[in-house]
Amino acid sequence: MARRLLPVGPDFVETAPLRLVFAREVSAPPGAVYRALAEDVAGWPQWFSAVTSARPLDGGTRREVRLKGGTRFVETIVAAEPDEVYAYRVDETNAPGMRALLEEWRIVAVPGGSRVQWTFAADGAAPFRIGLKAARAGLGRAFRDAVGALERRLASTAA
Repeated sequence: MARRLLPVGPDFVETAPLRLVFAREVSAPPGAVYRALAEDVAGWPQWFSAVTSARPLDGGTRREVRLKGGTRFVETIVAAEPDEVYAYRVDETNAPGMRALLEEWRIVAVPGGSRVQWTFAADGAAPFRIGLKAARAGLGRAFRDAVGALERRLASTAA
């Protein structure tokens, strides 16, 4: 059953009751990383193994994402600054316990490539928050694996 979440804005990334932040450096330049995140939404399943499908909606202002296990999100893009930041909030999901969820991908140029930072900003019922804290290590591993796969994908398409 789909449930509506709170319509939080970009500032929720700083004010959320629960924030998980992960970062990794890659050899790809910021522009290539940004394009993979923001412009090639349908390509997400090729590098983020938890994602089974992703498609842009409403001319790219929204997205529908499905994860392994059957979780579904309908999201609104809340920040899209080329080569710098891509963020979206979840408007609707079938996952229990959430009140608000915003994900921000921040890209910073570093010597030899980019630093990619993913912030998972959330609010929800106590069991959801406890579960999310317990899942921190797994989410971190999923992020590192995904960004590593993205780096390999970008290197192979640049060759």
